[in-house]
Amino acid sequence: MSNAFYTVPTAVNEPIKSYAPGSPERTALLSVYKEMYAQKPIDVPMYIGDEEVRTAQKIEMSPPHDHKHVIGHFNRGNAGHVEKAIESALAAKDAWSSLPWEQRAAIFLKAADLLAGPFRERMNAATMLAQSKNVFQAEIDAACEMIDFFRFNVQYMTQVYKEQPESLPGVWNRLEYRPLEGFVFAVTPFNFTSIAANLCAAPAMMGNVIVWKPADSQVYSAQVIMDLFKAAGLPDGVINMVTVDGPEAGEVIFKHKLFSALHFTGSTGVFRQLWKTIGNNLDMYRSYPRIVGETGGKDFIIAHKSANAAEVATALSRGSFEFQGQKCSAASRGYVPSNIWAEVKSILVEQVSSFKMGSPEDNTNFINAVIDERAFDKISSYITYCKDHKDAEIIVGGEFDKSKGYFISPTVVVTTDPKFRTMSEEIFGPVLTIYVYEADAFEATLDLLDETSEYALTGSILSQDRYAIELATKKLENAAGNFYINDKCTGAVVGQQPFGGARGSGTNDKAGAAMNLLRWVQARTIKETFVPATDYHYPFLQE
Repeated sequence: MSNAFYTVPTAVNEPIKSYAPGSPERTALLSVYKEMYAQKPIDVPMYIGDEEVRTAQKIEMSPPHDHKHVIGHFNRGNAGHVEKAIESALAAKDAWSSLPWEQRAAIFLKAADLLAGPFRERMNAATMLAQSKNVFQAEIDAACEMIDFFRFNVQYMTQVYKEQPESLPGVWNRLEYRPLEGFVFAVTPFNFTSIAANLCAAPAMMGNVIVWKPADSQVYSAQVIMDLFKAAGLPDGVINMVTVDGPEAGEVIFKHKLFSALHFTGSTGVFRQLWKTIGNNLDMYRSYPRIVGETGGKDFIIAHKSANAAEVATALSRGSFEFQGQKCSAASRGYVPSNIWAEVKSILVEQVSSFKMGSPEDNTNFINAVIDERAFDKISSYITYCKDHKDAEIIVGGEFDKSKGYFISPTVVVTTDPKFRTMSEEIFGPVLTIYVYEADAFEATLDLLDETSEYALTGSILSQDRYAIELATKKLENAAGNFYINDKCTGAVVGQQPFGGARGSGTNDKAGAAMNLLRWVQARTIKETFVPATDYHYPFLQE
């Protein structure tokens, strides 16, 4: 065999295609979208070991923007399928974890290149179709961010492996980074196709085996992810995809002796319940499980009295309403000083009123549908709540209709109560609430902002005053894991802004950074002494 220290290709961020009118990428993507929309409904299996498993229970998949049109079905599994997935993962573990790291790296580098090329249109179209993302939101997520995760994590993997201790004369100290002892359970959300792939791929890259439960509303693009992994040469059993109800899967997963880690993105309530379950079952496990989670957010934008009104309004409109506010990082509360509020309001209302809403197939639509009826009902109930309360005023939007698709107009609420319900609770939809504060009460408003929400994911400050920026940066150091200066609070890029928050927003293990990969390994220190002692006497024992 060859022995060498390998240098992996330098990771660079995948360029974002423009999809401008007349561009070849726009023509190609819309062609694939229409083909997938019109094709015979597909039947998505579970992927367990080398088997594609189908069941008698078929669950319909429909576009959120056209919910009466069926694009396919997925197969609902049960506890037995979860048990089989664990068995398949553990059966694949020895061979996979023993594979030289550069061979694992090559698989994910190949996956990145396949996605940048022949898989790009299909992955984007699946995300547009089943998650109702417009072409740009699909491109930055399902193509570029997933590619970046694969490429940068390979680079970070080499950084982890290179971290070695010092050795004194006569001794050689070494650190080896082995996979966790057991299997990893990945639970992924609907809103980012790239997150679904990365929550599986990051632990797998470090030699772990995975049982993956995607969100029901993301299964359509999850199949494309599995096809991508297979095309890249990922061995059977390394990542096993099961479509089972969460509680039923948990009954099996969290009682298994070799459960070694949870990689989770989803709601704070679910994550806390899973953590409690794991804690109550600690005596069952061979090792203390790793728990990594990115959960809720009540993300903020605060403007200082020196801020430019157009910049504030645009940060609010983009940060709040791209992908219908269904980003973990989306701004859902804003703090605007009284001296610029009139101008900010005028620009913001004009911008939001100009948004077109409809199917992702029409590239002029900035807004598409929310993910499903459950989300529609929850979000619309918040809007109704605002309409019924005198201390809240809807200045734009407020309409919703689910007759054809789950469409909710981007809605901006202004409240006189800084602790109003929509200022503190996560909505996860196109609803922004603004509190107008006295222009000279900036520092007090920073304190108010910090204590209003249990979350700490993203936030931003807009200001032309450097002292104000420094004050906000210090006072809000625990309020956001990703903090932006003179920008919206969304759009983290792998390799540039590692993503994650603390408090009620998760464990802040920063997807898109080497620190995340450290969670998927156990380190072993090896000390080798070249000339061992032959006498127990130390010099201090001499008379």
